[in-house]
Amino acid sequence: MMKTLLLKKLSVVFLLLGALSSQAQIPKTVESANAVHIELAADVLELQIKWAKVNYQLKGESQESAFAQLLSDSKALTLLYPNDAEMWIWHGIVQSSYAGAKGGLGALSLAKASKVSLEKALQLNDKALDGSAYTSLGILYHKVPGWPIGFGSDKKAQQYLQNALAINPTGIDPNYFYGAFLYDNNHYTQAKKHLELAMQATPRKGRQLADKSRQQEVRQILEQVNNKIQH
Repeated sequence: MMKTLLLKKLSVVFLLLGALSSQAQIPKTVESANAVHIELAADVLELQIKWAKVNYQLKGESQESAFAQLLSDSKALTLLYPNDAEMWIWHGIVQSSYAGAKGGLGALSLAKASKVSLEKALQLNDKALDGSAYTSLGILYHKVPGWPIGFGSDKKAQQYLQNALAINPTGIDPNYFYGAFLYDNNHYTQAKKHLELAMQATPRKGRQLADKSRQQEVRQILEQVNNKIQH
């Protein structure tokens, strides 16, 4: 279904390009630009919803298989919108999530590919999706093994996560992941501050499943943080 939809969209794009090349003197209208923007927003939202279902509702081999299909879909969308930072962010998120589902050294190539996608998103627009490329890169640098196996670095992870917070200081994801990073590095009081901010984050439109699942993750790690502080 996704492939058929993409083929239809590509056909529309090619027809539009053909019309513009034959009438080069006619500028692109505001209406056509708005139509492309609306279609892009719909595609991003659809990818977000699918990712949440695969990431939070599936397990084991079924999750890996679903991530493989989602990776194909997100790659196709980067071809459809090659200069859009949001699509590259989500392609990078799908790649890194698939790597997490696979686990082990076999996932390293996916993690490296995710890093490339997210860096491309930063080049296009580092503030896209409230700085989500910085958040995702921070997670990668924190979770991936360091040299000589991988490219992991807690110093770079902290830098990227702080960049994300500078853009989106009250967001659920940057506060959750920075809180988790601080917890992993035994900074419990600071971790609690950011996790509590994550709990208070404003719900995101169309992201109900992702927000509900993320809040559960926040509560779990906040409980661990409180236990560390009390003992």
